[in-house]
Amino acid sequence: MSESSAGAVAAVASATGAAGNWRRATGFAGAAIGVVAAGAAAGVAIERLTVGRGMRRKARLALDSAGPYGSLRGVPGKATAEDGTELYYEVDEVDPEAVPALGPRRRRLFGRKAPAPVTVVFSHGYCLSQDSWHFQRAALRGVVRTVHWDQRSHGRSGRGVQQVRDGVPVSIDQLGRDLKAVIDAAVPTGPIVLVGHSMGGMTVMALADQYPELVRDRVVAVALVGTSSGRLGEVNFGLPVAGVNAVRRVLPGVLKALGQQAALVEKGRRATADLFAGVIKRYSFASRDVDPAVARFAERMIEGTPIDVVAEFYPAFTDHDKTEALEHFAGLPVLVLAGIGDLVTPSEHSEAIADLLPDAELVLVPDAGHLVMLEHPEVVTDRLADLLTRAGAVPAGATVGGYGSTSSTAQPG
Repeated sequence: MSESSAGAVAAVASATGAAGNWRRATGFAGAAIGVVAAGAAAGVAIERLTVGRGMRRKARLALDSAGPYGSLRGVPGKATAEDGTELYYEVDEVDPEAVPALGPRRRRLFGRKAPAPVTVVFSHGYCLSQDSWHFQRAALRGVVRTVHWDQRSHGRSGRGVQQVRDGVPVSIDQLGRDLKAVIDAAVPTGPIVLVGHSMGGMTVMALADQYPELVRDRVVAVALVGTSSGRLGEVNFGLPVAGVNAVRRVLPGVLKALGQQAALVEKGRRATADLFAGVIKRYSFASRDVDPAVARFAERMIEGTPIDVVAEFYPAFTDHDKTEALEHFAGLPVLVLAGIGDLVTPSEHSEAIADLLPDAELVLVPDAGHLVMLEHPEVVTDRLADLLTRAGAVPAGATVGGYGSTSSTAQPG
């Protein structure tokens, strides 16, 4: 075991055996959750030489109060998962008179008269919420009907009942069934466009794997953003070989131990906020000139995910393999998009998806990281608008802006 691994194990033992000694435990928590982000930690250390902690705290509060990001709200609803978990979703309706003429695929699926307008269903990623689609949601308001939902144990959805009550691990298949429950509640009829980022893209694949008839009968297009169909256990997170091997050995156990000391670790996360900010920025964005308010918005979403949820979901990714499910998207308009600088789900994983879907549009965004839809919203929105046009979800020439309205209320529908 390397020196860093031994230190990690020792720190966890101290945290679980002596809850009162929270300083040591929370210092380790920052390092573990940051996946040994030495570069980010060094950046924070340099920043501390020039900017006081109090000033940084005031800046965060100012960004929280002034930033409009995450303020968009729609008509609320709740779906119930198979285990009783309440899944929260919101619908942005659209004027029925704005529904476009039927395209060839929609005519084939639904005849001359569609029973409902196209609905775009957005699924978010790990440690995020439906608000991560803020820019795309703003741009599409009034143009197409959209559904945004929070995955179990994230955002406004309830904690996973099976996880809390029975200790059953989360699986990507379960998330796919959750998405089916949301569709049944929010989009019971009519054509659907599925959009997923990271874990949300995996959720879309799991839906297709378990409900291929739904894809065949109702899905008219798919967008997979910064995601993977499998082999996530091989991702190196931008670390040297020795570092990533150590992380793979100890991280699952570390997260489990930290999840069992949730209250202690959450206190430590607040105490080590500067470290977390640097880590989050490194693994979320690739460009140096990210809007500070957007960076803080991402940080706030990730901070809002309890440590026991972080621990609960992590093992599901190493087991994820939905390569064969991609065949259900063959023949559909598909967008595969990723940031070239993504350290979490590297762009090579998107290229592998596109290789299996040769008719898909592959877009690799330079100077973009994992949260590409926040870092370069205009690119993501533009390509998504084009996908919706090709699928007949919006009329050709419809006005879809890069940012759209930031109104916090739903459009009348």
